[in-house]
Amino acid sequence: MTAPFDRAHTDDLMGFLSGSPSPYHAVANAAGRLEKAGFRQVDETAAWDGAAGGRFVLRGGALIAWFVPEGAEPATPFRVLGAHTDSPNLRIKPVPDTGRLGWKQLAVEIYGGTLLNTWLDRDLGLSGRLALRDGSDVLIHIDRPLLRVPQLAIHLDRGVNDGLTLDRQRHMTPIWGLGTPREGELIEFLAAEAGLEARDVLGWDLMAHSVEPPAYLGRGRELLAGPRMDNLMSVHAATAALTAAAAGEPRHIPVLAAFDHEENGSTSDTGAEGPLLGTVLHRSVHARGGGYEERTRALAGSFCLSSDTGHAVHPNYPERHDPDHHPRAGGGPILKVNVNQRYATEGRGRAEFAAACERAGVPWQSFVSNNAMPCGTTIGPITAARHGIATVDVGAAILSMHSARELCGAADPYLLANAMTAFLLP
Repeated sequence: MTAPFDRAHTDDLMGFLSGSPSPYHAVANAAGRLEKAGFRQVDETAAWDGAAGGRFVLRGGALIAWFVPEGAEPATPFRVLGAHTDSPNLRIKPVPDTGRLGWKQLAVEIYGGTLLNTWLDRDLGLSGRLALRDGSDVLIHIDRPLLRVPQLAIHLDRGVNDGLTLDRQRHMTPIWGLGTPREGELIEFLAAEAGLEARDVLGWDLMAHSVEPPAYLGRGRELLAGPRMDNLMSVHAATAALTAAAAGEPRHIPVLAAFDHEENGSTSDTGAEGPLLGTVLHRSVHARGGGYEERTRALAGSFCLSSDTGHAVHPNYPERHDPDHHPRAGGGPILKVNVNQRYATEGRGRAEFAAACERAGVPWQSFVSNNAMPCGTTIGPITAARHGIATVDVGAAILSMHSARELCGAADPYLLANAMTAFLLP
């Protein structure tokens, strides 16, 4: 039996998922919600002030937002909610127009640990951004069937049901028309869709996405299926938690850090391995009159809750899970533990998370990998090591992680957001 929840939160998540097919859309949508809550965008190249209120910085597919309470001192600690905006998918190559034998196709590169077979025979749109001659960017979101990666018919691969093997270079190239491919055709099409001149488009970051909308499943609509839950569920929950904390009376400075490029290692100027979060935190201290001493004290007293999806126990593959740890969909957020620091959770983090869930009245579960299976990782250990901030790794339990379409309990997004809010308001 799943926990009771406010379905309006999950309905809102469904809209957020549909409207955020790329990291750039995700941060734009989160920023729009923050602006409605009174936060204002600040320019990284401008001077910052230390006045109370909410602020956020956008850089590509990353967003850092924070709220300075009245009376905050230079050494006031931070409470950070960490997440990431990117998801495994198919991304368009620099020379996109390709094809053969009467088919027009688009050349793609595999981004992250994609579950390749889930992209077969699925109607796909295109999204991302175009970089223009004048230095500006334009977001692209074509949310209608445009592409398709067709699977080979069973008559031509009689052993397919005994084991499907996909070559990333040869088998994952989507079709998008008939005829002979022509150089520049994709960019001409996208420019026309955006009301631009193709000659003004000098660069692009484009990706495919499933156009099938999120949906409730199950007899009692107790399940939620949708794209990019890993990890836009956490971004959505953290945005809601930050705005709720800003409306309360936080004793710390609540922060949302939504990074890009987690799925391929976080090593970029917008990834957790980069300097973006540290720079924002340091500048926040400086804007309130602090120096090295105050900054060091603030970080020493800070805490980070790194939120990413985790594995719910799979009823068809229970042997792949630890026999004593079976997180279930609808059972509330999971505490993720790995003693080899693939997750950053230690005893103190467990206590902080358990206390937050207790204050919120939220059930929670523990997750640890089967010893015989390699363990994934998150931004948690990176954030802890890079900034010296105590960190705990949590998330929501899902099935079909890294699929084009994932599955969770419909109550879990709401429960995760409530736990996050309580974490920000200890």
